[in-house]
Amino acid sequence: MSSEYKVASLCRVLGVSRSAYYAYLNEESYVLKRQKAELGEAVKRIFEFHKRRYGWRRIQGDLADEGIKAGRYQIRSRMREQNLVAIQPKSFVPKTTQSSPYLRRSPNLLLEEDNIPTAPGEVIVGDITYLPNKELGQSKWLYLAVWMDLFSRRILGWQIERHMEASLVYEALEQVIKKIEPKSGFIVHSDGGGQYGANQIRALIKQQGFRQSMTRKDNHYDNAFAESLFSRFKAEILDQGIFTGIENARLRSFEFIEGYYNTIRRHSALGNISPMEFERRFKENLEK
Repeated sequence: MSSEYKVASLCRVLGVSRSAYYAYLNEESYVLKRQKAELGEAVKRIFEFHKRRYGWRRIQGDLADEGIKAGRYQIRSRMREQNLVAIQPKSFVPKTTQSSPYLRRSPNLLLEEDNIPTAPGEVIVGDITYLPNKELGQSKWLYLAVWMDLFSRRILGWQIERHMEASLVYEALEQVIKKIEPKSGFIVHSDGGGQYGANQIRALIKQQGFRQSMTRKDNHYDNAFAESLFSRFKAEILDQGIFTGIENARLRSFEFIEGYYNTIRRHSALGNISPMEFERRFKENLEK
């Protein structure tokens, strides 16, 4: 039996003409094509807004906020059709600043269950990383120190200098104190780098009534949260590029950290929302 005969029989049963049936099929095909095109445009717009930093999961979150429902395969197909390839950070391998053999190491307080944060403003983790720099007559490296809230993943303090002395960490920690005014008992966690054991750092922590915590010797995973941040930071802000001087590094880092990472960028560990939105919802739930 030919397909045309089957169509004719179906149309008789439904009481419609064959011309109406084919018109319906063409209309359905047109609608599907239009929907695909509109989704493709939305996916590309979101992808370009985030400067290639978003894969399908985060794009799906932005689409949902716009009232657009789309599944993984739909989004990935629209990305593939338009050659939209997200930035991929290098595989994360934990490393730390070089520990001082003479450092009086503080215990790792985060190994105790009672010290796992249950709200923002209870624990910060810190680390230092190298930033590539191309500046006439200057070192090819700059140094970034960061303090991040372990609960909300919000970056609370950061500083960029041409050196990695204790003052680099100190100035970033002062930013944290001014920004959130932590309570007594606040945990300041880092690796065993000499900067974190410097007298001025210990004195500031003691003066504020904070508690200092450090990774165990030769256990790099104890500070994986901060180091993983750097892997993503370098991939997303530089994308194989390089800073062109310390002011360029500070400006671009400010735009990324304060204007994007903390406020806009979705974080998988936070339910696919930004650190600031996570803190806002947490506070809202407490007030209910």
